[in-house]
This record gives sequence, C-alpha cells and structure tokens, in this order.
Amino acid sequence: MAITKKTFGKSLDGKEVFLYELSNASGASMKVTDFGAILVSVLVPDREGKLTDVVLGFDCAEGYHINNPHFGAPIGRNGNRIGGAAFTINGVVYQLAKNDNGENNLHSGPDFYRTRVWEVSELNEEENRITFRLESPHMDQGFPGNLTVFVTYTLNNQNELIMHYEGTADADTIVNMTNHSYFNLAGHNAGAEKMLNHVVQIHAEEYTPADAQSIPTGEIAPVKGTPMDFTSPKKIGQDVDADFDQLNFAGGYDHNYAMTREKGEMREAAVVRCEENGITMKVITDLPGMQFYIGNFIQHEDGKEGCVYGKRSGFCMETQYYPNSCNEENFQTSLLKAGETYNTTTVYAFSVNE
Repeated sequence: MAITKKTFGKSLDGKEVFLYELSNASGASMKVTDFGAILVSVLVPDREGKLTDVVLGFDCAEGYHINNPHFGAPIGRNGNRIGGAAFTINGVVYQLAKNDNGENNLHSGPDFYRTRVWEVSELNEEENRITFRLESPHMDQGFPGNLTVFVTYTLNNQNELIMHYEGTADADTIVNMTNHSYFNLAGHNAGAEKMLNHVVQIHAEEYTPADAQSIPTGEIAPVKGTPMDFTSPKKIGQDVDADFDQLNFAGGYDHNYAMTREKGEMREAAVVRCEENGITMKVITDLPGMQFYIGNFIQHEDGKEGCVYGKRSGFCMETQYYPNSCNEENFQTSLLKAGETYNTTTVYAFSVNE
C-alpha cells in the first residue's frame, strides 16, 4: 500500500491544493483532493486485469470550481433537498438559500462544502487511509451550531472503497451527509449507452415518491408493479423511459430507495454489474436510504482526459437519511443533537464477475 501527494491546482481563493493517490496490493487505486475532499478517480481491474477508471471527474482542481453535477463531492451539511429551504429545531425556523426549483434547497448550497479546502487530519499508509477535516461555523449555510466534521477514505486490498463520516456540533442541527460520485463501470469516458446497459439490483421493496419539484410527498410506497422496481436485476435502461409520473417528473431515475426505515447495521443496499468488462460494484451501508440518480441533468461537462460528459454518462448511489427528513414526520430524522456524534459508513466494494 502507498500514498503519494502532488499539486492539483488552486482553490477558489488561489490557495495551492493537492491530489492524494492511494494504491493497494491488487494494483487498484483511488485519488482524492483536499479541495472539497472530492473523490477524483477510482481505478479497478476488469476481468482481463485492465485497470479502469470508473468515476467521472476533472483533471485539475480548477475543473471542480463550478462542478454543477457535484462530481465526486461529499455533500454537507445536508445532502439532497429540503422542501421550502427551511426547517424548524426547538421551535426556531432556520431559512436556507433557495437554490433549487426556486423554492427549495439542494445540497445545502450555494456555499457548498465541495468548494472549500479541507484539512488533511490523517494520512495512514499502513491502513491506506486519508481523513479530511472541516470546521463549519454556527449558521454556516443557515444551519445552527459549530460543526466539526471528518470524511475518511480507505482503499483496502479487497478493492473496497470505504467512506466514513463523523462529526459533532455544539447545538442541535441537521446533518445528512453523502457522496455524490458518478460511476460508469465501463469507464468514466464510456458514455450513456453503456451506462444504461449496466445491470442493477437494489435491495429495497419501497421508495419515497416525490412531487414535480423532487420533494418527497411523505409516502413510502412499494416498488412492485412499477418501473421503480429493481428488486430483481435489470438494466438501468429497461424502464427508464416508461410513461410513469415519477420518471416524468425527474426526467429518469432520481429517487430515494427505502432499504430500511431507520439507520442500523451495515448491509448490502445494491449491486451494479457491467457485463461488458465484468466489473461489479456492491454498495454497503448503515443508512436507511439511497438516492439512485442517473445523471439526467448533466450537460456537456469537459471531463478527465479530454472526455465530454453528457446526459446519463454516469449513475450515483447516494446513501443517506431520506430526503427532506428534517421536515417529514414519517421519516427518521436527520437531527443531530448537541454533543452527540454523527457516525456513518458506506462501502463501494469492487470485484469482477467472470
């Protein structure tokens, strides 16, 4: 195992930032940067042993300055949408920026965690692990409480990419972090057609329907008998263009799957397979929900190695508490009490299907 460091460009305020590469004994590697604590690449072997970069992204920090699709970004304090861009804690209403559909808040922006320089608080070559630290002050993005948050990336010799989130705040607040990496197991530059041919199984018999602004209605509905059903393996593209209101609202899959009703033990949430090269990815998490999004809104992004990413060039599997859980009594809350520890883990486990 080894960790290397090199210059990656400049932050928004002109500060030098760095790219860290973690390699394991199988030859797999991942690259992360202290600019936004962003996951830049993941190279894993296919069935012929060829290393394939399966994560969409950019070649330098400057590419991530705008990054409208949120490629590779850890999202905080709150991932996904908050209806009305507001929530209430202890009788106090907190108003956030309205940066989505005119009325809602998306990914806590516009002052995203992904545009900030994070401190590298640990580099552990023996464990092939890197930890980034961020101080988020009281009322940052509109959220109460001073929050100290850590995001740790580990790449083990079993080709498991482990993401661990931990944080504490000095006041009751909302914390619901996730990672917004886009994957294409055929290769980051393989395009939409090959991504739509990926075979997916999601271990969820329910999902949370959303309105035309992608805010959950509060219902937890069965997937059976609908195009939302991935309980048995099927290609992403099989039903994506079905005339179904949920798909029409979002322009394709962009929905939270309800694996469980509450955070609990680590368990397999989904399996994705690229039949062309044999690369398989399993998602394992302790969180109750997972947003399955297929890049419906990517528009001509100049990506790595001269590649241009377009609509549906990659898919996301964003583990999280259900969207808008801070406002929905029917969902487990994303409230973090003062002095308690936010602690969650998600694993993307890569292997080869012969």
